Amino acid sequence: MTHQPIVHEADSDRIEEKPQLSHTTTSISLSPELFEKLYLAPKVPHSSENAVKFANATPLGFLGFVIATFTFSMVLMGWGGASGLPAVAGIFFFTGPVLLLLATIFLWIQAQFFPMMVCGLFCVFWLSFGLLQLPTLGLAASYSATGNAAEGMVSKEMNAVIALYLLVWGFALGTFWLFTIRINAVFAGIFGFVTFGSWVLSGAYWALSDGKFDKALKLQKERHAGGALLFIVAMLGWYMLFAIMAAEMRWSVNLPVGDLSHYWRRTDVEPAAMENEKWD
Repeated sequence: MTHQPIVHEADSDRIEEKPQLSHTTTSISLSPELFEKLYLAPKVPHSSENAVKFANATPLGFLGFVIATFTFSMVLMGWGGASGLPAVAGIFFFTGPVLLLLATIFLWIQAQFFPMMVCGLFCVFWLSFGLLQLPTLGLAASYSATGNAAEGMVSKEMNAVIALYLLVWGFALGTFWLFTIRINAVFAGIFGFVTFGSWVLSGAYWALSDGKFDKALKLQKERHAGGALLFIVAMLGWYMLFAIMAAEMRWSVNLPVGDLSHYWRRTDVEPAAMENEKWD
């Protein structure tokens, strides 16, 4: 004979009233100003949802860019008697591009469009410009009838090609600058100075392509000017990098970056609403 457990009506009520456990998710909301400071991109629909799932990859790419730019600018200005770039070829193939490429991939996963584009842009710049500094490729020798690399380096053709290359880069960087003025003043300053720096360096190579060696002093000054502009870019980059890392590491210091987002329309709207112009 088996005994069935006796359940009183009161006990039955208590069993039915037993709370059920459920999993809840916490939604983290960032203000447009803070989001643009951390990710250097306008806040768009669903951007925060993807961003908070992973670590912020923006400062990783910024780190590679800043170290490479700092080194490049100081060599151009000839600090400490520095001359030539082959000795620091690592900034063109490892320090800059590796960190920038990783950041590009991670930012793509996070659905951060603009910083992904920025990191990808500078990644290919350092790689392509680094190829010019590798003597093993014999690029300069190919511009000399005798195969002499020294002659090729000062040839009109090679320097005109590099000048055109930097000129195009200036227009590309200027295009990006138009979008940075939506974010903050420091970021806009970085792209503004690097645009002019690219054009100044382009002018230096144009002067060298003329083959008038009496302009050597002027050429040197132009390269120093280009290096000085890139040095300013690197300084602004260090400041922006520190500001992002301070916010991510929850430091109490709140470094100003000159937020420009409040001068523009909201961006955290769906494309359909933007197309119909029904958003504020």
